[in-house]
Amino acid sequence: MYRQYGKRAVDGLGAGLLLLLAMPLLAAAALAVLLALGRPVLFRQERAGQDGKPFQVLKLRSMRDGPGDDAARLTRFGRALRASALDELPQLWNVLRGEMSLVGPRPLPMAYLPLYSARQRVRLRPRPGLCGLAQAAGRNAVPWPLRLRLDAAYARRLSLGLDLRIMLACAVLVLSGRGATAKGHASMPAFSAKRISPPEAPPAQG
Repeated sequence: MYRQYGKRAVDGLGAGLLLLLAMPLLAAAALAVLLALGRPVLFRQERAGQDGKPFQVLKLRSMRDGPGDDAARLTRFGRALRASALDELPQLWNVLRGEMSLVGPRPLPMAYLPLYSARQRVRLRPRPGLCGLAQAAGRNAVPWPLRLRLDAAYARRLSLGLDLRIMLACAVLVLSGRGATAKGHASMPAFSAKRISPPEAPPAQG
């Protein structure tokens, strides 16, 4: 019942309430982005949603424009914004629209879809979430093999009790500021089939 009906009801009510309560904080964060980085304030990117269907994920911008890789364009302000997770607040709108859930595997780029093994593709069954089992284990500091195993495990074990435990664990991590980025990266290294162990590796792509 929770998987089929209750989770979406919790998402709608929870996201609406959180968005209402967080509106002053979101407005302040958006103003800080405008002053520190200029326009646009919002960052939009196509990500894989439930069953791999594409949607536009929303975030507050945390990198300056210009040449260089992501790590080079991520300013001190951007690092602080990401560590606080305030850049993720616009995704409450994605939750209200039914594109995301409060809890679920984080939405990843569409380009990763052909790289998943059959076991890893299980992560696409539920709606992607603001926080997930992998994030509760350490946010972006969690390496890819473990991250994808935890995402698939969540998809199989989804329950209200698990969602509540994940939200609590993620809140503790965010308050501590830990795990916002992997060492040497703006967030975490790009996923590739080479980063997973041989038993998990998908067939070579032609």
